[in-house]
Amino acid sequence: MTFNMIRLLRSKILWAICLMLLVLLFGVVGYKILSDFSWIEAIYMTIITVTTVGFSEVRPLDANAKIFTVFLIVTSVFIFGFALSVITEYLLGRNSLQILKRKKVKKRIDKLTNHVVVCGFGRNGMQAAERLRAYNKPFVIIERSREIIERHEDEVLFVEGNANEDEVLLEAGIDRAQYLITAVPDDAENLFIVLTARQLNKELFIISRASQVTSQKKLQFAGADKVIMPDKIGGDHMASLVVMPDLITFMDKLSIEGEHTTNLEEVEIEDITDQLDCNSIRDLDLRRRTGCTIIGYIDPDGNYLINPEADLQLQPKGKVIVLGRPEQIRKLNQMFQIG
Repeated sequence: MTFNMIRLLRSKILWAICLMLLVLLFGVVGYKILSDFSWIEAIYMTIITVTTVGFSEVRPLDANAKIFTVFLIVTSVFIFGFALSVITEYLLGRNSLQILKRKKVKKRIDKLTNHVVVCGFGRNGMQAAERLRAYNKPFVIIERSREIIERHEDEVLFVEGNANEDEVLLEAGIDRAQYLITAVPDDAENLFIVLTARQLNKELFIISRASQVTSQKKLQFAGADKVIMPDKIGGDHMASLVVMPDLITFMDKLSIEGEHTTNLEEVEIEDITDQLDCNSIRDLDLRRRTGCTIIGYIDPDGNYLINPEADLQLQPKGKVIVLGRPEQIRKLNQMFQIG
């Protein structure tokens, strides 16, 4: 059953309600005029007639009132029967639609590999999802709130449930995932999620949110690779705007969010050496080829080098961080087929 059919059924339900109200009004006015009943008596007679409960009349009916009653019973049976069938069809159809949507979502999740699992779709989880979507990185959201899921289920893939349960994490494909971002506001819950996820996937790269400074080491001990404190980052950023406003404003201008606004990019050395014969940053000569400038280097051990020298020898498992205008970044990505 499609969404259009659901909308059609909703309009039918509205019509059925209007017809039922019309029958009730018709019955009340009819008894009031034909039998000179009071309004209370007319309402009572209409209700016991259309519901066919079998109570006795308020007073004996004459021939006209009896004919009217027969007509009212026949009409109400058809209209109330129509209303019941439409409401039943709507409820069953809505339930079938939800089941069908869950099956489709499950099939899409089952096809994912090396994706990101995001736990919690609050403020931080939503920002993470927007960034992942901008980079076309596949992800799955684990959320327990049915209201939030219904509001955003057309935009992202959801798994409903508690993220610290094995079954829920496995349903999100945690055993095939590459990253886990747990953005739940409660540190204790984040701790349980990290512990559970680490047991299910030893190779998983886990990024956890923390609200308290004391929770940072506990989360790392539980298996989190990175622990982020949004409140601390926000406070540092605001203070930095006071002491070095121009530098921070310039940093804010640097975007890594989307195809047409990106200023920063990381490139694996293997992506470059597969297409170019180069051993050093000088040999790479990205400035002349693309206009981009190399501002950082990450060696295979994960050590970071800011503003590396031109003669630095490139290692296959290393990465370079480049800076450029959006069109220069696009040229870089096209040249080395990145993304």
